[in-house]
Amino acid sequence: MSQQSDAVFQEWHDNQAIVEQMIPLIGSLYRHNNVVTTMFGRSLFNRSVIRILKDHRFVRKVEGTELSVTDTFPLVQAMTELNLGPAHVDVGKLGVAFKKQGGGDAVAFMREQLAEIVDGHDPQATGEPKDVVLYGFGRIGRILARVLIEKAGGGNLLRLRAIVVRGRGDIAKDLEKRASLLRRDSVHGPFDGTISVDAESRSLIANGNVIQVIYADSPSEIDYTAYGINNAVVVDNTGIWRDEKGLSQHLECKGVSKALLTAPGKGDVKNIVFGINHGDISNDDRIISAASCTTNAIVPVLKVLNDEYGIEHGHVETVHSYTNDQNLIDNYHKGDRRGRSAPLNMVLTETGAAKAVAKALPELGGKLTGNAIRVPTPNVSMAILNLSLDKEVDTESLNGYLRRMSIDSDYQKQIDYVDSPEVVSSDFVGNRHAGIVDAQATIAQGKHVVLYVWYDNEFGYSCQVIRILQHISNVSFLKLPHSAN
Repeated sequence: MSQQSDAVFQEWHDNQAIVEQMIPLIGSLYRHNNVVTTMFGRSLFNRSVIRILKDHRFVRKVEGTELSVTDTFPLVQAMTELNLGPAHVDVGKLGVAFKKQGGGDAVAFMREQLAEIVDGHDPQATGEPKDVVLYGFGRIGRILARVLIEKAGGGNLLRLRAIVVRGRGDIAKDLEKRASLLRRDSVHGPFDGTISVDAESRSLIANGNVIQVIYADSPSEIDYTAYGINNAVVVDNTGIWRDEKGLSQHLECKGVSKALLTAPGKGDVKNIVFGINHGDISNDDRIISAASCTTNAIVPVLKVLNDEYGIEHGHVETVHSYTNDQNLIDNYHKGDRRGRSAPLNMVLTETGAAKAVAKALPELGGKLTGNAIRVPTPNVSMAILNLSLDKEVDTESLNGYLRRMSIDSDYQKQIDYVDSPEVVSSDFVGNRHAGIVDAQATIAQGKHVVLYVWYDNEFGYSCQVIRILQHISNVSFLKLPHSAN
């Protein structure tokens, strides 16, 4: 028994040592070749040794086969020798395929699998960086900042140039508070890096990114070109203006080309759920909405269900964490019931997510109803989809289909899948998918199904916003290997 324990412990240490060799190669591919390596959709760049080992372990859950770093390390090494062009490369999927064929010459295997980008590196073709301004620096604004800073470089081309906030008075103190809120987060933990304040230039420096802090009470006060910002996308996180007339104020500012709203848009503003209808964005669209966190969570799942089984009608019940628009203790609120204490009550309220589905999926117009319950948790919500389908299906078949969609389809970034009897809401804090199907809770009886979809209503939604930003800024990557579906 002692010898077995020693062997297992030694294997763990050996695997750690391999990952320590792999990490600089992953970093080099990212920074030098603009290649983002993933493990079944989970980025390997800028991850810890333990996280990468856990991502390898995750493969057993989705593929039913073990994948070791001893399987993937030769493939990563081979990638560094092939002068690759920009792409997202799923090393996990390639590792499984390489293992199934019995191994062999890793360089030859990767040369064949990545033929589209081999010798595609062009140091002169880096593209033009796109300036991004965050108008509002609350919950979503700060998470967007974290993700943008994390993704800076490596061909991402999105540059967080400024944040716009209200405030006057002691600027130095205000900047320190803004920095502190970005540095520490009660839900998402500490910022991964360093943040300093330059009070003289009114800026924050986060991991080498200089972020101008602009103080203004309205867009009309701002000339972005005065800060060297041009052709920028302004991401409005305030929710004050949600129609074309209100959001057009941003476009009247010098240095702004587009405005992106992180809330459901009204009127003729296009509501976009990335992965579903982002193709509807035209070059002429200067104002768009990223819809709501709930709409982003449910639309991808509804899309794949409707494609495969057809949806006759249904009801969406959202169990949503409380938000800043509610009261900590009972007090006046213009909304029904939202004046009651958020940390002490479940609060029945309304949601427009069900109706908003039709803006992204017109084929489901008029087929869904919806309601919401705000609950005393600070983050991570759940949507319960109670649906009548056109075709009969059983639980096993339905879960199998959704699992395939989560690991090998065009919706891999939007739909995640979990099959554990022990998961709870806090397990999904920081999940980057729009929604996560809880397979253990799935109910399917004939044409009637009930699905439970978790979502990090802050982080997962912010990642969807970033994907829209990349799309409208012409930041796109070939994804290899190609999906089977």
